[in-house]
Amino acid sequence: MLLQALAAVRDLSRLHDIATIMIRYGFGDIVNRMGVTHALDRAGFHRNGKSEHAHLPAPVRVRRALEEMGPTFVKLGQLLATRVDMFDPEWIAEFGKLQDSAPPVPYEDIRQQLKEDLGALPEEVFAHFDPEPLAAASIAQVYRARTEDNNEVILKVRRPGIRPVIEADLRWLSRLSELAESESPELRSFRPKEVVRQFALSLRRELDFSVECRNAERISQNFAGYKDESGLPIIEIPRVYWQWTGERICVQEYISGIPGRQLKAVDEAGLNRKLLARRGAHAVLKMIVEDGFFHADPHPGNVFYLPDNRIAFIDFGMVGRLTEERREQLIHFLLGLVRHDPRKVMDVLLDWTGDGVQDEASLTLEIQTFLDQYHGVPLKQLSLGTMLTDTVAILRQHQLMLPADLALLIKAFISLEGMGRELDPDFDIAGEAMPMLEEMLRARYTPSALIRRGGKALTEMMSLIAGLPHDLSRLLRAARRGRLEIHIDVTNLRHVGNQLDSAANRLVIGIVVAALIVGSSIVMTVPGGPHLFGLPALGLLGFTSAAIGGVWLMLSIWKSNRADRE
Repeated sequence: MLLQALAAVRDLSRLHDIATIMIRYGFGDIVNRMGVTHALDRAGFHRNGKSEHAHLPAPVRVRRALEEMGPTFVKLGQLLATRVDMFDPEWIAEFGKLQDSAPPVPYEDIRQQLKEDLGALPEEVFAHFDPEPLAAASIAQVYRARTEDNNEVILKVRRPGIRPVIEADLRWLSRLSELAESESPELRSFRPKEVVRQFALSLRRELDFSVECRNAERISQNFAGYKDESGLPIIEIPRVYWQWTGERICVQEYISGIPGRQLKAVDEAGLNRKLLARRGAHAVLKMIVEDGFFHADPHPGNVFYLPDNRIAFIDFGMVGRLTEERREQLIHFLLGLVRHDPRKVMDVLLDWTGDGVQDEASLTLEIQTFLDQYHGVPLKQLSLGTMLTDTVAILRQHQLMLPADLALLIKAFISLEGMGRELDPDFDIAGEAMPMLEEMLRARYTPSALIRRGGKALTEMMSLIAGLPHDLSRLLRAARRGRLEIHIDVTNLRHVGNQLDSAANRLVIGIVVAALIVGSSIVMTVPGGPHLFGLPALGLLGFTSAAIGGVWLMLSIWKSNRADRE
């Protein structure tokens, strides 16, 4: 079935490249288990079967293989770096080293695409255009220009021909995830098909630069009233030039500030590190707990420091979204961590992980023990990032996964605290977060908020009551026509039924085998008839059939016992 899916000629060349890289890094067994080697051989591709890097640690081999496989896999590794609930710290550290960089495409190769997207050559559209790229990443590269009204802008341009390569990779990843889920019980608990599905959705959105610009504008609107005492905006988001922006190109205001990694330049400019850390923390917390729409990758490369201790965020290709219910759960969870309330933490974790908890008592005890070690610790000495990391490690030990939106959120929190402490070693994210969390919690129980939620619930209930006669009419009509069906799906009963069917099948085979042995024994004593190897042919055939049936019966019992143990 997998070979049929891979038979498409458009994917074979790309598959050959990927298989060669995997073999070189010691993952040839996975390539063989996928069943693609014969397909590649028949297509005339020659594979290098030598494993050159098998001596390296597994996390290093995976990271280096992802780098060589290209942009799709680099992006996948960056996504996996957010899944602290799935991977141990050494894996997360390696995935975090994946840099989204690539050699730039020559300007002549991209010039025609720019003309198509801008409506004319960039030299004709802008007063000045620099053909030398400022930066080159796996999916896009960035150019600088100046408009006719003397505004500095940047052009983020998608690499020509990158979409077909990514689509082929996504098809390959989808098939690999299906194989992993069906063949590996260890990987099945991590839901690889769902991880790849979420990744594919995220990457396809990232390929459309107009989506990134809409994200930027939405966050900019959320910060519209966020100003300092002098009326200046505390948070700057680059302006979008929509007349030139589309799926393959994004034109935004050029931010002239100090890059987040150049802390020495921050000091030389006389900026206040402590104030920058506080303002950055408040901005990210506002996006998360108040707006429910946040920059999911707030690392120093996406941050610039501006005069008057203001901050600019760029690159909104990766954003997170939180429903109102999820934000309320998050507030309770964070307050439970800081206030050492294991019951509250546990209640939220159970909501997040659903029915996957196998041993709730053991998980509760571990959470209680974990929070006890922080009992009596002053608030300013708490590291919220460390507490979140340790909590997720407990979930990982119980083979529990967080929903994708929360994994992204926790990674953003950890990045935020790390960046804050680089600016200010005494940065206290718990102290900064507590007032905002408490205020948000109080806001949910103000009279106006209660009335609003009550009105919403009443509207939903009235809608349900209004539709009840129609639903009852359809139910009775189906019953009169004999089309009323009630489906009761009880997993344990289905399992018992399958076991009974299997046992009945084995019993029948056992009876047939016994009958063959008895019948063949009788035939062997009767003279006459055809002979084979000096023995009656019919008796020999009967014993052979009985032996085959017996072997099948033994294998069936062995496989069943093995499946029960797993």
